[in-house]
Amino acid sequence: MELSATVVLIIITALTSYQAWKKPIMMERCMFTPYTIKHKGQWDRFVLSGFIHKDSMHLLFNMFTFYFFGRVIEMYLTYKLGTGLGIIVYVLFYIAAIVIADIPTYFKHNENSYYRALGASGGVAATVFASIILMPLSDICLFGLLCLPGFALGILFLIYSVVKAKKGDDGINHDAHLYGALFGIVFILIMSPQSALDFVEQIKSFRIF
Repeated sequence: MELSATVVLIIITALTSYQAWKKPIMMERCMFTPYTIKHKGQWDRFVLSGFIHKDSMHLLFNMFTFYFFGRVIEMYLTYKLGTGLGIIVYVLFYIAAIVIADIPTYFKHNENSYYRALGASGGVAATVFASIILMPLSDICLFGLLCLPGFALGILFLIYSVVKAKKGDDGINHDAHLYGALFGIVFILIMSPQSALDFVEQIKSFRIF
């Protein structure tokens, strides 16, 4: 496995998650808790919570997805900006996505002392949707069973996230998925406005059969 910035971020996330599983005090300190952030000023939780996960399956799913889509964005940025600057912008993009994806949740739950969230889903969603803008017709497969063009799966995912966020009945922070995805789209369009036109042209050429 090439030691890219993506792999380094995965290693850091795996190590910090493992340590948090062994140390409940560390897990609690890193958790995204809007009430504590507001009343104790622990703003670092916006970042720390993106580097811990609930369990091994949560970690594996997020990092497996991040490995494939993160590499696409990392390669794109290093090609566009050069290796050094490209990696810096990529890492900042990923961390910013984790933070920004949680801002709506912060405002929604900052008076709820029981609310907890964790995981890198906002950052992962940002890399997935940035990749979809660049390559909308590339297939994305769910568990190796259902494969759809990226743009189609992306639309379904956004609809699902909006619906589930409104229900809020499964303990998953769907708002982070939604706003992480939107951040990834906006980021790539700012970096390359031409990609919007390319996206439309590729969609127009799409044929089901």
